[in-house]
Amino acid sequence: MFLLGIPQCLAYATIAGLPPAMGLYAATVPAIVGSLVRSSNHVVVGPTNALSLLVGGAVVAVTAAGDPGVDPFAVAIALALGVGLFQLAATALRLSSVVDYISSPTVLGYITGAGVLIGVGQLHNLTATTGEGGRMWVTVASWVAALPEAHSLSLIFSAATVLAVIAIRLLGKALDRKLPAALIVMILGIVANVVLGLEERGLRVIADIEPIPRGLPPLTLPDLNLALELAPFAVACGVLSLVEANAVARSIAGRTGQRLDPRREFLGQGLANLSAALFGGYPVSGSLSRSALNEQAGAKTRASGVLTGVLMLLVLVTAASVLDHTPIPSLAGLLLVIAWDLVDVPRIRKTLRTSRGDGLTFLVTMLATWSMDLDAAIYLGVGLSVVLFLRQARLLTISELVVNPHGYLHEHPLGAPLGEHRRCSAIRLIHVEGALFFGSAAELSRALEAVARDLEVKVIIVRLKHASGLDLTAAEALATVAEAMRERDQHLLLVGMTPDVMPVLERSGVAESVGEEQLFPARARWFAALEAAKERAFELVGTHTEGCGLDNARPFVLTDDGVAD
Repeated sequence: MFLLGIPQCLAYATIAGLPPAMGLYAATVPAIVGSLVRSSNHVVVGPTNALSLLVGGAVVAVTAAGDPGVDPFAVAIALALGVGLFQLAATALRLSSVVDYISSPTVLGYITGAGVLIGVGQLHNLTATTGEGGRMWVTVASWVAALPEAHSLSLIFSAATVLAVIAIRLLGKALDRKLPAALIVMILGIVANVVLGLEERGLRVIADIEPIPRGLPPLTLPDLNLALELAPFAVACGVLSLVEANAVARSIAGRTGQRLDPRREFLGQGLANLSAALFGGYPVSGSLSRSALNEQAGAKTRASGVLTGVLMLLVLVTAASVLDHTPIPSLAGLLLVIAWDLVDVPRIRKTLRTSRGDGLTFLVTMLATWSMDLDAAIYLGVGLSVVLFLRQARLLTISELVVNPHGYLHEHPLGAPLGEHRRCSAIRLIHVEGALFFGSAAELSRALEAVARDLEVKVIIVRLKHASGLDLTAAEALATVAEAMRERDQHLLLVGMTPDVMPVLERSGVAESVGEEQLFPARARWFAALEAAKERAFELVGTHTEGCGLDNARPFVLTDDGVAD
């Protein structure tokens, strides 16, 4: 895994606009700490492509402000500190389930957009030209304008790197083996550079950006004020890091059958980022490629992740000077391949076909990465996920129980023509399913008020057996409807309340407001509560529509849990 990590970490640091050594530092102590603490036996902690792009956005935003006392290194370690603290706070607040509410289309949209941005960001490195950065279209336009000045050797080297990676991958498939294509190509590039003396002919190498110091990662002390300034970026990086690492851990655990501890996963990720801040690294996550290779290689315990970090430390001590000769066009070509890998076309097609909501979330997040600051794009995608979640959660299923031609109670869309079905004009049975909380309270109120506006209606029986999550807002909405009906000499009866619903009605005072005699909690015998509510309704109405069949109508469905309503 560490062999794959060397070229990846150098490339990812390039994406982030950081000294190449920081990519290697981020894969040493953080990898060791992450493996020691988290529960997954296979996740390898370190820098990742999409996260590196977000870190790069923070670096550009702060250094572009012009403060001479702030350099990319200081920004990166301060950002790692902020990410670590945010993730530790999330652990302390037991927010490990929050990542479940960030939809896959949101993550896919960001990663797809990031893949394109990574590729566009390497255009100038491919041709050894200079130009404007910033928005994608600005970068592309400046690169096209600079093409007449392209360095032919760099262009050839980049193209050769891409072709070599593709060829090695095809060879690996033919041999049914996983070959470290990135490492092989990087070594070949270094050898070709040294043997042919290409640096003297203008080929740019890692040392031209900043030489990699030989030795262990330095002890660093992040600037707390800078970390506070970077808080919006830190939260965005922290969320993306947790989502990435959680997805990697679950994906591998699904294959191995390992049971994960979400809290330990959060804790391990937070401590890994803190260690990155203290040992010269930048924000880290769980690497999909290195973790998958770790599992495929037969790793059984977290010791493999620890070993990966230790071996990376040995590389820094023994081979830093060799890595200085890595050609920049070689890394640019490798990043083009990585960018292509990030654009998962089959999954994009599936997302666009699945539903309008998923397709919209994906497209909005992807376009946001191209047109907005990356932290804002993350917030927009997460916000859209939450909005769509709340929209789905608030959609109650509200139907009416009517009598079908066979004499059974039958669920029928509320307000739809009856057809062959019958109902009592004075007594209406309303069936409610779904999450009954503040987000759906207004929907329930509107439905009941619409039924109550029929002046022939004297009693509305609301069946709540399959409604869950009742809160104060929803309970008060029921009380408001009951009081409004009482003023019109109508009655509201509640049926089938489960043991977790009744206490809410009682503590909120709604039970008293509706009337204890109008409440019929779930009983042990099937549909006993509904039958009791019908008898109460007959008492309140006195007479009802003859021939409606409600007197003898039989329930048509039995409950799954044996507790009737």
